[in-house]
Amino acid sequence: MAARSAPNCHLRLEWVYGYRGHQCRNNLYYTAAKEIVYFVAGVGVVYSPREHRQKFYRGHSDDIISLALHPERVLVATGQVGKEPYICVWDSYTVQTISVLKDVHTHGIACLAFDLDGQIFDISWDLYQPNKLVSCGVKHIKFWSLCGNALTPKRGVFGKTGDLQTILCLACARDELTYSGALNGDIYVWKGINLIRTIQGAHTAGIFSMNACEEGFATGGRDGCIRLWDLTFKPITVIDLRETDQGYKGLSVRSVCWRGDHILVGTQDSEIFEIVVHERNKPFLIMQGHCEGELWALAVHPTKPLAVTGSDDRSVRIWSLVDHALIARCNMEEPIRCAAVNVDGIHLALGMKDGSFTVLRVRDMTEVVHIKDRKEAIHELKYSPDGTYLAVGCNDSSVDIYGVAQRYKKLGECVGSLSFITHLDWSSDSRYLQTNDGNGKRLFYRMPGGKEVTNKEEIKGVHWASWTCVSGLEVNGIWPKYSDINDINSVDGNYIGQVLVTADDYGIIKLFRYPCLRKGAKFKKYIGHSAHVTNVRWSHDYQWVISIGGADHSVFQWKFIPERKLKDALHIAPQESLADSNSDESDSDMSDVPELDSEIEQETQLTYRRQVYKEDLPQLKEQYKEKQKSGTSKRREKAPGNSIRLHFVHGYRGYDCRSNLFYTQIGEIVYHVAAVGVIYNRQQNTQRFYLGHDDDILCLAIHPLKDYVATGQVGRDPSIHIWDTETIKPLSVLKGCHQYGVCAVDFSADGKRLASVGIDDSHTIVLWDWKKGEKLSIARGSKDKIFVVKMNPYVPDKLITAGIKHVKFWRRAGGGLIGRKGYVGTLGKNDTMMCAVYGWTEEMAFSGTSTGDVCIWRDVFLVKTVKAHDGPVFSMHALEKGFVTGGKDGIVALWDDSFERCLKTYAIKRAALAPGSKGLLLEDNPSIRAISLGHGHILVGTKNGEILEVDKSGPITLLVQGHMEGEVWGLATHPYLPICATVSDDKTLRIWDLSPSHCMLAVRKLKKGGRCCCFSPDGKALAVGMNDGSFLMANADTLEDLVSFHHRKDIISDIRFSPGSGKYLAVASHDSFIDIYNVMSSKRVGICKGATSYITHVDWDIRGKLLQVNTGAKEQLFFEAPRGKKQTIPSVEVEKICWASWTSVLGLCCEGIWPVVGEVTDITASCLTSDKMVLATGDDLGFVKLFRYPAKGKFGKFKRYVAHSTHVTNVRWTYDDSMLVTLGGADMSLMVWTNEMEGYREKRPCDSEESDTDSEEDGGYDSDVTRENEISYTIRALSTNIRPMFGVKPHLQGKEPSVDERQGVVRPPVSRAPPRPEKLQTNNVGKKKRPIEDLVLELVFGYRGRDCRNNVHYLNDGDDIIYHTASVGILHNVATGTQSFYQEHNDDILCLTVNQHPKFINIVATGQVGDLADMSATAPSIHIWDAVNKQTLSILRCYHSKGVCSVSFSATGKLLLSVGLDPEHTITIWRWQEGAKIASRAGHNQRIFVAEFRPDSDSQFVSVGVKHVKFWTLAGRALLSKKGLLSAVEDARMQTMLAVAFGANNLTFTGTISGDVCVWKDHILCRIVARAHNGPVFAMYTTLRDGLIVTGGKERPSKEGGAVKLWDQELRRCRAFRLETGQVTDCVRSVCRGKGKILVGTRNAEIIEVGEKNAACNILVNGHVDGPIWGLVTHPSRDFFLSAAEDGTVRLWDIADKKMLNKVNLGHAARTVCYSPEGDMVAIGMKNGEFIILLVSSLKIWGKKRDRRCAIHDIRFSPDSRFLAVGSSENSVDFYDLTLGPTLNRISYCRDIPSFVIQMDFSADSRHLQVSTGCYKRQVYEVPSGKPVMDHATMDRITWATWTSILGDEVMGIWSRHAEKANVNCACVSHSGISLVTGDDFGMVKLFDFPCPEKFAKHKRFLGHSPHVTNIRFTSGDRHVISAGGDDCSLFVWKCVHMPH
Repeated sequence: MAARSAPNCHLRLEWVYGYRGHQCRNNLYYTAAKEIVYFVAGVGVVYSPREHRQKFYRGHSDDIISLALHPERVLVATGQVGKEPYICVWDSYTVQTISVLKDVHTHGIACLAFDLDGQIFDISWDLYQPNKLVSCGVKHIKFWSLCGNALTPKRGVFGKTGDLQTILCLACARDELTYSGALNGDIYVWKGINLIRTIQGAHTAGIFSMNACEEGFATGGRDGCIRLWDLTFKPITVIDLRETDQGYKGLSVRSVCWRGDHILVGTQDSEIFEIVVHERNKPFLIMQGHCEGELWALAVHPTKPLAVTGSDDRSVRIWSLVDHALIARCNMEEPIRCAAVNVDGIHLALGMKDGSFTVLRVRDMTEVVHIKDRKEAIHELKYSPDGTYLAVGCNDSSVDIYGVAQRYKKLGECVGSLSFITHLDWSSDSRYLQTNDGNGKRLFYRMPGGKEVTNKEEIKGVHWASWTCVSGLEVNGIWPKYSDINDINSVDGNYIGQVLVTADDYGIIKLFRYPCLRKGAKFKKYIGHSAHVTNVRWSHDYQWVISIGGADHSVFQWKFIPERKLKDALHIAPQESLADSNSDESDSDMSDVPELDSEIEQETQLTYRRQVYKEDLPQLKEQYKEKQKSGTSKRREKAPGNSIRLHFVHGYRGYDCRSNLFYTQIGEIVYHVAAVGVIYNRQQNTQRFYLGHDDDILCLAIHPLKDYVATGQVGRDPSIHIWDTETIKPLSVLKGCHQYGVCAVDFSADGKRLASVGIDDSHTIVLWDWKKGEKLSIARGSKDKIFVVKMNPYVPDKLITAGIKHVKFWRRAGGGLIGRKGYVGTLGKNDTMMCAVYGWTEEMAFSGTSTGDVCIWRDVFLVKTVKAHDGPVFSMHALEKGFVTGGKDGIVALWDDSFERCLKTYAIKRAALAPGSKGLLLEDNPSIRAISLGHGHILVGTKNGEILEVDKSGPITLLVQGHMEGEVWGLATHPYLPICATVSDDKTLRIWDLSPSHCMLAVRKLKKGGRCCCFSPDGKALAVGMNDGSFLMANADTLEDLVSFHHRKDIISDIRFSPGSGKYLAVASHDSFIDIYNVMSSKRVGICKGATSYITHVDWDIRGKLLQVNTGAKEQLFFEAPRGKKQTIPSVEVEKICWASWTSVLGLCCEGIWPVVGEVTDITASCLTSDKMVLATGDDLGFVKLFRYPAKGKFGKFKRYVAHSTHVTNVRWTYDDSMLVTLGGADMSLMVWTNEMEGYREKRPCDSEESDTDSEEDGGYDSDVTRENEISYTIRALSTNIRPMFGVKPHLQGKEPSVDERQGVVRPPVSRAPPRPEKLQTNNVGKKKRPIEDLVLELVFGYRGRDCRNNVHYLNDGDDIIYHTASVGILHNVATGTQSFYQEHNDDILCLTVNQHPKFINIVATGQVGDLADMSATAPSIHIWDAVNKQTLSILRCYHSKGVCSVSFSATGKLLLSVGLDPEHTITIWRWQEGAKIASRAGHNQRIFVAEFRPDSDSQFVSVGVKHVKFWTLAGRALLSKKGLLSAVEDARMQTMLAVAFGANNLTFTGTISGDVCVWKDHILCRIVARAHNGPVFAMYTTLRDGLIVTGGKERPSKEGGAVKLWDQELRRCRAFRLETGQVTDCVRSVCRGKGKILVGTRNAEIIEVGEKNAACNILVNGHVDGPIWGLVTHPSRDFFLSAAEDGTVRLWDIADKKMLNKVNLGHAARTVCYSPEGDMVAIGMKNGEFIILLVSSLKIWGKKRDRRCAIHDIRFSPDSRFLAVGSSENSVDFYDLTLGPTLNRISYCRDIPSFVIQMDFSADSRHLQVSTGCYKRQVYEVPSGKPVMDHATMDRITWATWTSILGDEVMGIWSRHAEKANVNCACVSHSGISLVTGDDFGMVKLFDFPCPEKFAKHKRFLGHSPHVTNIRFTSGDRHVISAGGDDCSLFVWKCVHMPH
């Protein structure tokens, strides 16, 4: 059955005919070595024209579609298609992979270069400018700049110079010039992003390729021409390929490359020409191939080394296999589908797609005959071996037989098939024909008549002349075992070499042994073709295999290397493993592989999956909390004062781990058990613990130079921690690449890198730079388990992995790893490898197998094997001069440096145990799992969980041990000694000493595993319950049997002596009974019945009369002893009973111990201290928790400790409560914890403790905090209309016909009527009107203080301040008040910070609102910019959906921390200069307000928020956090924290909502500064210079207090400052301290500077407090304007002086404001329907009136100052006559207004009023009668005094297409009457020409406001435009730039 192994021969790719010219461009180049590089199918080809030789790059797994050459012309990058496309970078000399770029971490270039769906045709780096690139495609060209991690595109502006059209190719030149080739053959020249000129008609059709070289540019087009241009793009010459000797009609150039005097050209038809410039009409054809359509036909010449191919491109071609050249070509009429050559080599038959076939003479390609008998394609034809017949198989399921000598007369036909014919074969005597069809049927016919043969016997003896059929017994093996798909296209048998070659749909060529009878045979596979390989044939002499690719049109020629030659060929390194595969896919019963060793078998069946991962707990908790919100109203019980600290762990994980035990440099021993990394000091017998993991640790490695350890754990996203054994602090945490767990890790020799292997299905291998936390490379390892990874000590880029039937040698290539299988040759077989080490050179490696051999490797070849152990070799260790190995046989062997001889062996035996041992060996020769040498000893770890130290001279010391494999459940502590007993499924009973000696005192083997045990009250007897239902009592000292019983069938789950004299023994079983025995008489005296499920816990009361029982059905039952009568006791009474012990988990007293996620986890055990104060519990998630007893009420508070991995099966306090002992079920460890009483606290943080203090109590209340917490930010693009308008938008309404149109009057073009009146009264008639061409932001009145913090800072030594409002960053000069702006944000800024490091002076980071975290343009982003020149330095697109609410720079200024508003409140750390995200993690489930780096650190920071303060450490790429611990301070509770500041010695200060400041040392609360402020402490600032701290809060001004305080470094003394703002309460949102000044930002949008010496206040910035600002009016003649807003103030602003001159508090929200024509009066309309008229000079009220109950929306004086019009939301306009005095009686009103009034305008003669309303209708009324004007002609003749309406035909063009939800809110026409500005709901200000009646008029847009611009006005003389904001409460002043005359 030879088919079980792959054939020993080999194919080597020798030549590829073809070039991919279709659908690809710019893929042909000269390398530096003058070779030509291109690609075809999945192979990169380097062709040397001089030597006529090809080299191949085969690192791709699918079609290559793009190629680029490095500017130095040696390296090549190729990109492929596929599900996970990647880019390979390789060397054109050696064709070795240099790098593999996966994911899209290549600055996102990968996404573009391959984004073919996006129709991007070409992309180019600008070689003359860093960080710039250009892309082009369908109707666009984009200029990209790379800044941070964001690529920002700017579209090229075609302008008037050229037509917008598809751009096909690009080349960049100096001085920001870019040349691009367009679809119509023009060349477009760009400067920057603007088109500056076009070169018309460069080609007559599309320009496909453009190539730049030293001398100039070459272009190639669809017209078949090549043009050469000089460096300024002036034409040099043109070469028309169609006119040359080799040319033909339709030749189209796809690629061109110009170097010196040679030009390379690639064409659409897969040819490559080389042109020498001075002989341009003689291009030299250096490669051709088939082009369009599929390639199916292939035949080989029977006597010569020739191959014939025919394709859908209608050409038949003959190739010479010796010269590697095309020797003949002939074009036919029809596409060709198959070919055959007669035996004599004279005739060539071709089957066509149309059902005909043609016969040609081979010699001169002349036609012999052309026959068409069928309609469907001919798919297969073959000549008979004697040359007399031709069989022709057609797609209509028939085969016709023709006679060759009779001029191809039809002799017969075969019609047995029901489907199309796919393959034919003749018998050697030409009497039979076999066929395969599309159904997979195999049929036989007699020749030449075509009668079907049904008798199988007749066929049996037939010998077939060729074998090309895919079905049949002989080729069963080519099909996989369980598949019935027909994806194998072609087969060809080589009888002589006994090999079969197959071709399939996946682009794979396979070699099988022939015949191969059993399904799923082994094979060797070769890739190169892209998708379908349509045909494959052996050459006539079996020297070559020819294969053809359907879609890739290529012909591959493979050299066949038979077995005997393989030996010589070994010096040709096996093609990088990508090509060879000893077919992992098939695993037909490998009989030659030995049985797996039982231990290894056991280990491979272990599963590390968890039902619930610890990572899932927070989410689960949230879900359950949601469900249970209603239930828990009671206050939760407080956590206990006591805490415990891990003291000692008995156990070592050896049963499924290896090589996980090492000496540190100072001689301590490091290993792991459960979730704990242990450092054991053998001199003092003490342990220290690394408790950073939260689940089982599976592997451990030690750093070669320092005492650093790497440990990998189980988890959904498992992490690897690298930690320091001295400080036990994590240095780096690596995660994000593995799944389920990490099973092997190894450091490189220099200690900088780390390799790790996961336990996911493909056992992923990752190479890390662990300090940075970066993944360097990743690869799939193997389908089977990998046990070990080892890094090469000499070459950091190489490593080995070993595992089940697997050893692979890896080499790093960029982001990937390339693996080569170990080549076993004839020496051995693919065995399971358990361990591996490198030898004394980089080539040598050694591996230990599961059969006890050591394999010695050189490079990837097995050199020899040495028998080393009996059974698997589990561990190896390399020494300076030799090796040490350990195996299952329990022997440690020392070897010389070449494994020649074994120098010494040590057997691990009890006899050799030294007296100082800390325990006893359970058995001789335990299986050895880990070996390490150092400090003169050999350290050995065993499968049984023992750690031994072997002295070189022989004696063995046992240091640590735990239980062996199997769960541990039974635990009992002694009544008066510090010892405990455990019993386990490993069938041992053990006694442990808990006092300083920490050792196992005694052990006894049991016949069965045990589940429970108990000491008698006098400590003399020990009762043990077994798994089979029996129990025994043993002498506690000698462990000898006293008595045993076997009354039950199921597990004994608990066993208890009655208290006092221990008269009775209660024995509980899983049969749900409890038997009571009399200890003295050894008789059963009672049985407790009545439980419905198995018993879990039993407790006696103090009198020994009552039993309390828990069952698996969560029942709590009571029985009376000794008879066992069931009692019912009310729960109130249960508490009063005095219990001798409490291990129950049910009942009122311990209701609180059940967690919120109670459905997921079970509490397995509990135990109460003897003083009845503290209840300890253990649960299924591996948590040990302490509760205060009694734990009444749900979800008591607790302290939680993680050390065990999964189930904690039992917990017990010792007799004096000084220690707690816990058992881990599956981790087989016994952990001893010391109890630290309340008050007694060593001042060292205990890492494992984590209190559950998500307090249910509210964290305090404050309206400002609530507002900030609940605010929801929307991005501009999603903003909706601010006014509740309804109806059809203007641009969608039908236009009413004018009067003339209605009457059918046709006016003459020149009218004699008087000219139409002006639309608008203009007031600068004398001057020439100059249109406004641009608006420039000059001033902003406003500051975002209402919901942002810490966002005002000093710059330039206090000369300037920086802050933000809306989406602009503002730099404000304190002395002059001038402002400059950063306007690159496209949405609201939420946070701002300044870099304090002197290297990054004036660098500011701002974070903005965003939508989803989808990295699109609307994603939230952070901009880092220079405050002085406003240059953007970096843009970070973030993963924080919703927005960024806090940013902070690190001490060195290089890192930036950001916090998101997403539900997880993600915290991210960036290296902002590169735009690289270093680490990211969910911060807290509630809002985080601020996160800040410690001023002296790059790794420590603190976050504060709603009931939350966390202390974070950045370790590598991971963020580790600790919650703040409150326990040290009496009655402290977790409040909402709002601000943070820092002091020396790791002090942290946090400001709370109640006004207190908490002082933290590390993460523990050490003091509270009570009432630092009366209200919330919103802002804190640490001065770096002198360490003084400024706090700002919410306070009412009083004599002694102030809202701003300056404190000393420790927050002990302070000085208060009052802000003289005149507000009732001051609410400070931001503080900052400069030289002698404190800068304060308030909730009321003021920015104030306070002098430290004189406490004088200087208000620098004013703004409205609340928006929207609806009212806005400019002074008729001066540069003043008024604004009125929701905050109830009207403010007067001076543009020239850049400040607020005055404000009036109205007490009600104001809605509108208006100046009288002379500017002496002001009218104000209020939200409550009242309006007021003030005199400007005295600010006295002239009159007021309230005739309406709803808001006044607009108020207007008539131009003659006579009337006042008041428009309200009651759909009304009221008229008042001002000449009648201040009584203000209404004289009339307008009727029939359809909706609320928005804007009103008077006509110039004060006789008409136009009103725009909320239903998109504009009405005109007469004044003062209020009658509507219906006549259009009249309306058209009115001249308006002002125009602020958003409705009307004159302003139709201001409505945009995108306004489904959002409206235009306001408009204003300039005083000159020719410009119009509008404001809309998107926050945009737009500038139009007036009038603009055309829809969607052209405009300029200006960004800056938040959503909703509510009002907009021109100032007098059109010098400025003022816009008022809705959401941002800000006023923007824009300077108008007029067109020059």
